[in-house]
Amino acid sequence: MSTTAIFTIVTAVWTGAAAAAFVAMFFLNAPYGRHSKSTWGPVVGDKLGWVLMEAPSPLIFAAFFALGMHGFAPVPVLFFALWEAHYVHRSFIYPFMLRGQARRMTLAVALMGFFFNGVNASLNGWFLFHLAAPYPLSWLLDGRFVVGFALFVGGFVINRWSDGILRNLRRPGESDYRIPHGGVFRWVSAPNYLGEIMEWMGWAVLTWSFAGASFAAWTVANLAPRARANHLWYRKNFPDYPPERKALIPLVW
Repeated sequence: MSTTAIFTIVTAVWTGAAAAAFVAMFFLNAPYGRHSKSTWGPVVGDKLGWVLMEAPSPLIFAAFFALGMHGFAPVPVLFFALWEAHYVHRSFIYPFMLRGQARRMTLAVALMGFFFNGVNASLNGWFLFHLAAPYPLSWLLDGRFVVGFALFVGGFVINRWSDGILRNLRRPGESDYRIPHGGVFRWVSAPNYLGEIMEWMGWAVLTWSFAGASFAAWTVANLAPRARANHLWYRKNFPDYPPERKALIPLVW
């Protein structure tokens, strides 16, 4: 069996698992943040948990890039830069920008995130830098790249903007939750998740790859149910929560 065939089978199985996870996550909230539970075993500090969870993505992807077949060709370098722009921040900057009282994360959640991010980074790095034919420079003018890049950048901006609004709701040492306002929070309860979904849907389009589509499917599977859970939590805990807000998609859901 060829390496490409093995890659296709592994990616197909992994994508099928995303469909199962999507259904399960509507009934089981991952126990971190406002949904934390003490029944999931040992805990670690939230900063350490975030680093452990996210670090495989930039590190593994960088390793595949460094050992890849295409050297420093412009299109692979741009793919590398986009991925790392998200994950270096998410892994090594975002955790240390968290405000409020120090929290704990279940170690099981951090390890599941470690595995999840490791698989996605491996599949995308393996395909883009080892299996795919070299993307020509003309790919940067292809409609798929243009649309995907615009979606990725738009999602990146919404994600960072929304994270900033959430971070500024608390002063150092505070632990209470408040209703966020401003930005895309005007329309949805989880614009940070909306932005991240947009990013990886854009990634799937701009790379036009099965690995990218699989990652986008997993992003939706993880974040759409959590956006709904957060939305219901806000409505339950804040009687004055804006009734016009949707969970994830403005005016729709």
